[in-house]
Amino acid sequence: MIRSILAAVLCAGSLLAADSAKTALDKTTLEAYLRHMLPFAPQVKMEIGDPQPSAVQGLKKITVRYTYREFSETSTLYVSNDGQHILSGDLFNIAKSPFQAQLDKLSTAGAPSFGPADAPVTLVVFGDFECPLCKDEAKAMRANIPKDYPKQVRVFFRDFPLVQIHPWAMTAAVAGRCIYQEKPAAFWDYYDWIYDHQSDITTDNVKSKIGEFAGAHNLQSMEFGRCVDTQATEKEVEASLAEGKSIPGLQLAGQRMNGVDSTPTTYIDGLPVVGNVPWDSLKALIDKELDYQKTAKQQAEKCCTVGIPSPLKQ
Repeated sequence: MIRSILAAVLCAGSLLAADSAKTALDKTTLEAYLRHMLPFAPQVKMEIGDPQPSAVQGLKKITVRYTYREFSETSTLYVSNDGQHILSGDLFNIAKSPFQAQLDKLSTAGAPSFGPADAPVTLVVFGDFECPLCKDEAKAMRANIPKDYPKQVRVFFRDFPLVQIHPWAMTAAVAGRCIYQEKPAAFWDYYDWIYDHQSDITTDNVKSKIGEFAGAHNLQSMEFGRCVDTQATEKEVEASLAEGKSIPGLQLAGQRMNGVDSTPTTYIDGLPVVGNVPWDSLKALIDKELDYQKTAKQQAEKCCTVGIPSPLKQ
């Protein structure tokens, strides 16, 4: 998998200043410079976007997409207006969430969820029903979140079947959407059931196994079976896949966190958490977010409280 390793600040003046005709605003020049700097094989395709205005005066924003076979990664560069310097990293607005770019791309409309609608913390989980790591995370979340955070956390599920390595994951995702459309309350029963039976399901028996679940949960067998057989909800699953892939990556503590390219990937109020994180670690991240919200609220109230002078306090 591609992992772009870009320096925090590339002071390109020593190279670019030697020839003032060179500019990072020229795509050919920028690509040659990046290929010289990064340890990429020639087979890696590089697509450089047009310079766009950025939020910082004096800098233009350029998006670079690296592609190798089915893997891809997007990076954002900032180039000085004169084209002589390159800045690699993420820009943050202190008045907004550091994960605002991720939040802007995350959609929960029409997604199954559990937890109260007014919960202060939202988790958006991109999962694959055939993924063993997703199974472990799902069991931990379903067992612990309702118990430890009955009012504080809401969880949304988004489909992200890795069809290249999991042959029945798409069928399971399509069936899940069919169930949700017909009987939303049954979706989480299905979610728990399919992970419990994951090791028993194969490409050959996935539809019959799902049919057994449907019969046991009073789903309209003919309508439901037609929905699965015709893959009526496949476009919904594909939309979820496309959204996950479109979520911007993030530079955190010197490490580049991509958008969704593996499962499970969980966003805690926009913060990306990749892989099956042990429950204790996931709980610590949720607690940290709750503590931050509490502190921020207290600071805002303290900041904006107007005191009326009283002679009794003088």
